[in-house]
Amino acid sequence: MNPFKSPFTLVLAVAIAMVGCASTTQTSTQNKESMLVASGFKTITPKTAAQKQKLQNLPPGKIAMIQKKGKTYYVYPDAPNNQAYVGGPKEYQEYQQLCAEKKLAKENLETAEMYQDAEMDWGGWGGWGAGWGPMGMGIGMGRF
Repeated sequence: MNPFKSPFTLVLAVAIAMVGCASTTQTSTQNKESMLVASGFKTITPKTAAQKQKLQNLPPGKIAMIQKKGKTYYVYPDAPNNQAYVGGPKEYQEYQQLCAEKKLAKENLETAEMYQDAEMDWGGWGGWGAGWGPMGMGIGMGRF
């Protein structure tokens, strides 16, 4: 039995997966920072004027790749809070995976919302399979 048989159940499941998502810039920034921490990024606070200047020079809202002593680091500046999120290649890869999963969940939610309209009267379309052929391709379309 398919647990997502009804569109409402699918919408509810995706909505639960998306809790905490919002479209405002502040919330979006907070979500990005939360995902960075969940990916293993560490929060650092600059201690010297030179470090603070470097933090201010990083592109806001973007992760910068920095090479230091032969190692690669990824830095996300949070200049308003005088801190930065720093991780290595492993943490950055985990962050990218979380972003991809979140994007897929958002797309699934948007698709489910688009098709939840009860006014479309899907039942009035008839058989859903009778006469539609294998794989829903229709009569005369052949097999793949």
